[in-house]
Amino acid sequence: GWIRPVYYFLLISHILLSIVVLWFVLRAMLFALSGQYARHRNVVKWAWPIWLYVSTTGVIVYWLIAPYY
Repeated sequence: GWIRPVYYFLLISHILLSIVVLWFVLRAMLFALSGQYARHRNVVKWAWPIWLYVSTTGVIVYWLIAPYY
């Protein structure tokens, strides 16, 4: 039905953005631990919305696939 393309869109975007957000998170941690707080804020400005999307779509994808297990 109509849910299949929605599921695949969420799944693929979740996987690709989870790879991207890892780079942002590692850089944000590096800048925070080294005391470069201005650079940390610049990275987190982009990392937080991507991380929020990835964490939300992860739960949604799990809810969509759970009935089949």
